[in-house]
Order: sequence, then structure tokens, then C-alpha cells
Amino acid sequence: MPERRTVALVTLGCARNEVDSEELAGRLAADGWDLVEDASDADVAVVNTCGFVEAAKKDSVDALLEANDLKDHGRTQAVVAVGCMAERYGKDLAEALPEADGVLGFDDYADISDRLQTILNGGIHASHTPRDRRKLLPISPAERQDAAVALPGHAQEIAPAPADLPEGVAPVSGPRAPLRRRLGTSPVASVKLASGCDRRCSFCAIPSFRGSFISRRPSDVLGETRWLAEQGVKEVMLVSENNTSYGKDLGDIRLLETLLPELADVDGIERIRVSYLQPAEMRPGLIDVLTSTPKVAPYFDLSFQHSAPGVLRAMRRFGDTDRFLELLDTIRGKSPQAGARSNFIVGFPGETEADLAELERFLTGARLDAIGVFGYSDEEGTEAVGYENKLDADVIAERLAHISQLAEELTSQRAEERVGETLQVLVESVESEEDGPVAVGRAAHQAPETDGQVVFTAREGLVPGRMVEAKAVGTEGVDLVAEHHELAEAAR
Repeated sequence: MPERRTVALVTLGCARNEVDSEELAGRLAADGWDLVEDASDADVAVVNTCGFVEAAKKDSVDALLEANDLKDHGRTQAVVAVGCMAERYGKDLAEALPEADGVLGFDDYADISDRLQTILNGGIHASHTPRDRRKLLPISPAERQDAAVALPGHAQEIAPAPADLPEGVAPVSGPRAPLRRRLGTSPVASVKLASGCDRRCSFCAIPSFRGSFISRRPSDVLGETRWLAEQGVKEVMLVSENNTSYGKDLGDIRLLETLLPELADVDGIERIRVSYLQPAEMRPGLIDVLTSTPKVAPYFDLSFQHSAPGVLRAMRRFGDTDRFLELLDTIRGKSPQAGARSNFIVGFPGETEADLAELERFLTGARLDAIGVFGYSDEEGTEAVGYENKLDADVIAERLAHISQLAEELTSQRAEERVGETLQVLVESVESEEDGPVAVGRAAHQAPETDGQVVFTAREGLVPGRMVEAKAVGTEGVDLVAEHHELAEAAR
């Protein structure tokens, strides 16, 4: 019997990339590849790259070079780039980085097994010429659902999946769905709600390589969630470039409000979390569902980006400090313990000291649980590249350091405000440290990777995947220290 082919998937970037990697893993497993965790144990190392900002692109290049080094002293025979950076730059990336044996775009995902086999055999698969993927879909959202365009996480093939799928691989939502294979054992998993974006923020290149906005059908999302529950997943995080637009191409902009209670009713699921919300698109009905539906986390990942009106207009965004604070007040009026987080860009072209002070005013009043801060950098293909009044790099760095320090102080203060709160915590891991095992989880206001976590004072009775009630008794920066209620009662 010939030795089985092995492949490792290295994933960088956001949760959307993680979903795409699990689709690729499902396709490869269904075609007979063995999936391994360590790239040094794989015939082919597939690096799912991020192409968002310069720092992320550098990390992707570093990961490709690191994987390439394995070819000199390991089993690895080929290194292949996929994901956003590969899609965005195509043959240009292949020419600039000859260490990559292949650069595959989204159109290659349906044939990923054949592509990797060709490369493994020493063949060459021509890298694609980058193109604006927004132009591949109809302008009218209502006409996009049946378009024959490759959309990671939305596979359009109509033929049924193979009947003899390996264990742990499933067509996650019927005959239209991609295959998916989990790459970890976390009780939390992401589900793609939609892909692409119709917004035209002047600093963002994502729509050009992810395409225009297109929703997944509710039945597909429900089917995938049920399959994940069967795999032991307890929390599902809905991801896309813009979840507040979900359903607009299906004829119902309020479809998310209908879908969330259905997802929460899936057997085995303990919590549904929604990410990537646009403040300008928040609806009273959506706020009501997010703050009042059992098992739906009152969690608001709001894309503010800035709060000074002039900067927001230059970004082609809407709102201002007072309107954003009013939105947060409305949310907390319905759910006082609701979580809120956001990302911000400082040093945008034309940003003044007064604009920065306005952002500080917002951050100080917003009481956000998590704050991400980025310094502006030109992204090719975006409108802002051509803006005048660019700030010097040292000014941007100074403002980035200042706002980052303020963000750290404010989020630590917000964590301290939560001391005494009763939390519903999903235990995610039991980790070994010098002083013994420590149980770690996340409360409703904390999303994986981007936010803080809950560290328990004791681990007895706590296992990954268990949802427990706990009381916040202290803080460690943005993290909360909590006491498991059952243990506290037993000690009394």
C-alpha cells in the first residue's frame, strides 16, 4: 500500500480564515490526505495567509519562510500559500517569494487536493492574476445568490458529498455545502454567516479581494451549527466582514433577528456570539434580540474605527462621539452587563490634535471591555492612499503609543468594574502552570483571541466545554479572576 499523503494547515489572521482552513481540511481529508498538526511532519505545508495590513502580511511571509526552512531538514517537500494574501497578490507574490512552491487563490479551493498533488509531484500550477472580486458578483445584492463565483465557506457545488467520508468530516449543511473538518478541540467554533463587504471605507482593501457582500442561507448556517454541536462545540461565533448586513441579499435585512433564536435552540449549543457589527447599521430590533434572547451573548463587537466626525467622513464612515455613546447607553439600558469592544485607527491622513482629543473623549466615556488600536498605513488599492495631509511616521507612532496606553488603562478599569458580577463562563482549557493546573474560560462579554479571559481560583469540577456560573472576585489586567459558584457554596 502506498504511503498516505500528509498535509499541515498553518492559519494566520482572523476567525474567517480559521473557517476557511477547516473547509480546506475537510476537502483534503475527504480525498485521502492525512492531516497533521506539525508542518515538519507533513509532505505539504499549506499556509493560510492574511492580507489585511502590513504587519499581518509580514507575519504571513515569515510563516511561509519558516515552513520553507523545513524542506532542508524535515519531511516537508512543498510549501503552498493560500488565503487573503495569496488571493490579493497572486502571481506577484509568487514572483516575490520563490520559496513558496505554489500560490493558490480562492478559485483553487474546490480543487485543492489536485492542486497540492500537482505541486507535490514537482509540477507547477500557474498563480492567478489578481483581480477585483467585487466585479465578479452582480451589483444588485438580490442577484448574487446564484452567481457561479468561488466563495470560501459557501461552496456552490450541487453534487452530493461522497458517501464514505472519514470520521469527523461532514457536509456541514446539505448538498450545497463545503466539507469541513475541525482542526482543534476547542469548545468554541466559528461559523461563517456571510462573505465580502459592500461598504467602501477609504482605508480598507478587504472588499477588493474578498468581494461584494453575500449571505449564506439560514438553512446552511443552521446545518453547520448542528454538525458542530455533534462534534462537541458549545459556543458558536458568527463571523463575516459585516454581520449587520446579513439577509439583505435574501430579501430580509432583519433575517439575523429571526436566525439567532433558531441557532440558540440547537441541541448542545450553550452560547451564540455575533461578531463584526457596523454601528451605522445597528437596528433597535437587533439590539433587542442580542440583549434578550437566552443563550445569545449580549456582546457587541462594534466597528467604530474613530469618533471624530471629520476623520470618520474621510474614512467614508458615519457617526460621532455622542451618537456612539448614545448607542452604547441604549445597549446597556437593555443589558447592563453587555460586553462591548472595538478597533480604532490613529494617525489617519488629516487627523488633528483636536480629532485625537475627541477620540480620547469617546474612549473615556465608552467603557469598552476590549480595545484594539492600529496606526494608519497606506494600503495599495484604497482611496486613502491618494489623500493629502499624510502624517509623519513618528507622529503616527507617538499617537499609537499614547492611545494604546490609554486603552490598556481603560480596559483594566472596565475589568475592575465587573468585580462582583455573576458570570456565565464557558471553560475552554485547563492549563498546567508552575503552581499547578489552572482553569481558563470566557464570559459572555469576552470573545476568543481578541478579548480578555476568566481565570478560576480553583479547577475542581471544571473541564473544557462546561458552562458554569461564577463570581468575579478580582482582576489581572483585562482578565477576570473568578470563583466557581458550586465551589464557593461548598466552602461555606
